[in-house]
Amino acid sequence: MRVRRRATVELLLAFLAAAGAGWCWVAARSTVEVAPILDGEPKTTSVVYYPPLLVLMLVLATVAGVLAVVAIARLRRADSPRAENGVPGR
Repeated sequence: MRVRRRATVELLLAFLAAAGAGWCWVAARSTVEVAPILDGEPKTTSVVYYPPLLVLMLVLATVAGVLAVVAIARLRRADSPRAENGVPGR
């Protein structure tokens, strides 16, 4: 039972890290107006990214992936027939 609880907490933390990564991705983007190169040309818009938030997004996405894999492996190991017989898994 304790293994399932730990895996559930890891999955919850993975979900929160993934949500944080999504929020960082949205917050890192902004649009700016770019001045025309020649006179008489219209202004254009461009998307700029804030690098520290992109790094945070990459870290959170990595943490979310690792936690999800570890939690799923823990749940599968707990459900295996070897775990039910008291034989420890690899």
